[in-house]
Amino acid sequence: MTLSPTSSAGEVIGHLRTLRSQESLAAMSRFGIVTETALGLSNVELHRITRLVKVDHTRALELWQSDIREARILAAFTAEPKTMTLDEARHWAEDCNSWEVVDTVADLFVTARFEQVLIPEFAADTREFIRRIAFAMIATAAVHLKKEPDASLLAWLRLIERHAKDERNFVKKAVNWALRQIGKRNAACHAPALALAEKLAGSADRTARWIGKDALRELSSDKVLARLGLIVASTERAKA
Repeated sequence: MTLSPTSSAGEVIGHLRTLRSQESLAAMSRFGIVTETALGLSNVELHRITRLVKVDHTRALELWQSDIREARILAAFTAEPKTMTLDEARHWAEDCNSWEVVDTVADLFVTARFEQVLIPEFAADTREFIRRIAFAMIATAAVHLKKEPDASLLAWLRLIERHAKDERNFVKKAVNWALRQIGKRNAACHAPALALAEKLAGSADRTARWIGKDALRELSSDKVLARLGLIVASTERAKA
C-alpha cells in the first residue's frame, strides 16, 4: 500500500500493522515504553510516514482513537495545531499512558500555544503522566518558543520548585528536564535556573536534591557555559 495525503485512518493503521517488529518491541520495553498496544515502529519510521500522509486533523483524531501507540504518535505528528481545541488536548492527555507519547503530545500542545492554560492545569493534576505533560511542555517551550519573552519561561521556575519533591520517576525526570532547558535557553535565563538548581541541590528532600544536582551538573558544565558565552565565569570560578 502506498500512503498519501488522502489515505484514511484505517489505511494508515493497516500500513502500520505491516511494519510490526517484535524485536523492536522488546527493546522499547527496556526503556520504559508501554508496549501493550505498540507495534514496534521507531520515530524515524513514523516521521517518514508523516511526510507521506501530511497534516490532516480529522484523520489525526481518528488515529488517536485507535489506542495504538504508533497511531497516536502519528496523530500528534499530523494534527493541525491551529485547529486543535483545548478539549481535544485534554482528552488526549487523559489517554496518555507512556512517557514518550506524553512528550510527543506536549510538543503539539506548545505549538498550538496552549501552554499558558494547560501547564498550570496539568501540573496541578495528581496523575503521573498528566503532570509530566506540564513539565514536558515547559521544556519544549524553552527550546522552541524563541520569540517568547524570557520572563514567561522564568515564571515557570516557581512551578518547578513546587513540584520538585514529586518522587515519581516520570515526573521528576520531566521537572529536571524543564529546569535544564530553561537554564540552557540563553544567558539571561541561565542565572535564575542555576540559582534554583543550587537551592534544590541543597534540599533535605531526596528527589529535589537529585533534580537540583543533576541540573547543576549540566548548567555548570563548560559546554553549556561556552554556548551561552559564560565560559569566562567558569574559568574564574576554577581559579578561586
